[in-house]
Amino acid sequence: MIDLDYLTFLENILTDNRKEKFLKVLKDRTKHFTIAVEDVFQMHNASAVMRSCEVFGIQELHVIEERYGKRIDKEIAMGAQKWVDISTYDNVTNCIDTLKNKGYQIIATTPHENDCLMEDFDISKPSALFFGTERDGLSEEILTRADGFLKIPMVGFTESLNISVSAAIIIQNLTNRLRNSDIDWQLTEEEILVKRLDWAKKSIKDIKRIEERYYSNEK
Repeated sequence: MIDLDYLTFLENILTDNRKEKFLKVLKDRTKHFTIAVEDVFQMHNASAVMRSCEVFGIQELHVIEERYGKRIDKEIAMGAQKWVDISTYDNVTNCIDTLKNKGYQIIATTPHENDCLMEDFDISKPSALFFGTERDGLSEEILTRADGFLKIPMVGFTESLNISVSAAIIIQNLTNRLRNSDIDWQLTEEEILVKRLDWAKKSIKDIKRIEERYYSNEK
């Protein structure tokens, strides 16, 4: 449980427009789908995926950094890192185990001929969508442990898309379908409160000083 008095204290510092924006955005946020990227060699692509998550309402992004340990490119992300929750893993196994324990089915995105097309994908189940490297695609472990496979329909000579483009297309398609469905896909009331507090803290300059002042007055 979060400290509601502290949340109220911080939100009173924010403008009404800011608070209304938080509520509007959170209304369309979801954890029903989550995104995982594996060993993305070009970090600006991982940053662009994060930006797509934020724009289309995906709250959580999982980044596997087994081979290429690089920070998220803040310039490409354009502030999205403030609003999306990022979890990092040093190996594939930990990421898959964590997501499976949270109740997600593991969906590998691949261009293979027999994979499920976007329009046929069952959106009713909570799903973790995995996107692979620009060079090699997804690792064998992910392909082996995946519960399903998903691909974008393509009609040209090129067999694959850049990871950031693929992620944007799939995220937009599936989240749009989700919002037009009867599925219970929105954040819980508790999750919304947690994000209101988190975003309020990230929106206030010198938050540490303000936080110290609040709790010193509480004593």
